Amino acid sequence: MTVEVLTVGRVGVDLYPEQSGVPLAEVRTFAKSLGGTATNVAVAAARLGRSSAVLTKVGPDGFGPYVRSALESFGVSSAHVGTAPGLQTPVVFCALDPPEDPPLLFYRAPLAPDLALEEEDVPWDLVASVPLLWVTGTGVSASPARETQRQILRHRAHRTHTVLDLDHRPMFWPDRETARREIGWMLDHVTVAVGNREEVDVAVGTSDPDEAAARLLDRGVALAVVKKGGEGVLLATAEGSWTVPPHPVDVVCGLGAGDAFGGALAHGLLSGWEPEQTARYANVAGALVAGRLACADAMPTPAEIEAHL
Repeated sequence: MTVEVLTVGRVGVDLYPEQSGVPLAEVRTFAKSLGGTATNVAVAAARLGRSSAVLTKVGPDGFGPYVRSALESFGVSSAHVGTAPGLQTPVVFCALDPPEDPPLLFYRAPLAPDLALEEEDVPWDLVASVPLLWVTGTGVSASPARETQRQILRHRAHRTHTVLDLDHRPMFWPDRETARREIGWMLDHVTVAVGNREEVDVAVGTSDPDEAAARLLDRGVALAVVKKGGEGVLLATAEGSWTVPPHPVDVVCGLGAGDAFGGALAHGLLSGWEPEQTARYANVAGALVAGRLACADAMPTPAEIEAHL
């Protein structure tokens, strides 16, 4: 398989309460799903017809084979999913209250396998040649993955469609200043940056979408994408900026919506679409997932998206 989209980073097993509106302490049963930002983006892209793969690691436990088989069932290559001895595949519990922004309980101690990526784990020829490479802010939150992801971006050499998902999770960082320094380093080595208001504030020091987009462009990014929640999404290039309104939806679970947006963004970039067309398509993809309970399992097909455009 010729890979079109290679994502690097977080993978895990998501556990969703089957009883909504109650605290985790009162939940009786959970539904299992594949999860993790980089993983979900690869699944979303595969649902849209793109050949995708994930560069990550799992633990030598029973969830490792589950991750690999689940990826393959979604049409995502697991060829670059390694195993980190002595570490456990992450498990994430989701509380569905509030549904728009559910709190997450991460089990990733002492170190998540995806943060144990080392240079010998990397398919260097694929990194250099893949049409779209997707990296995340979480991927530089700890060593050795921090240094590995830096080497990946150096090797990529600022090739077109090198995408940084800012993906700021405060619980993964010792402090905000460290996150800004490490994520900021990556901005100088990518061509696309995408994040919400909080994430761009961490990256470039402002949560104002227009100012944040301008600062991202000043760092050499060709396309800045700032998600504004209920106000839509701002896209900016050297030629101008556009705000595309959101697609309305009754929210069941906001988790995974941003990853569906990311997979659709990757699809639009590879299709050569104009920014506004890409954003409209990605907004619908994200909205459809927000109306469903799950992440990877909920990623929409092209027919589902086109029916709502």
